[in-house]
Amino acid sequence: MFEYYFETDFDIVFKNRLSLWIKETIQEEKQKVGNIVFVFCDDTYLLEKNIRYLNHNTLTDIISFDYTDDELVSGDIFISIDRVRANAKKFKVDFNNELNRVMIHGILHFLGYKDKTEEEK
Repeated sequence: MFEYYFETDFDIVFKNRLSLWIKETIQEEKQKVGNIVFVFCDDTYLLEKNIRYLNHNTLTDIISFDYTDDELVSGDIFISIDRVRANAKKFKVDFNNELNRVMIHGILHFLGYKDKTEEEK
């Protein structure tokens, strides 16, 4: 169902509560939870993935790889804790709020919500 990996000195608080929230979000969209992997890392780790897999040489807070098949929502979500901290400070929000926003952002992509254009956003 949900797997959490840490490639940086960070641990997530309230994993069970977060997992339940994500599961409920997926179910509200009439989908089923497949295998969803969250990898928490630093900027360097995520930049390497961004260059290698997406050919983007930019820092980002999240990269998601969608493996959803029909109603079974699955994928890998890589999150830079460095970017989440910086964005929380920039937007003057609590770190956990920003982290939750980024996590659900990846899930929403798996559910078919896109954000490439202004209309999609």
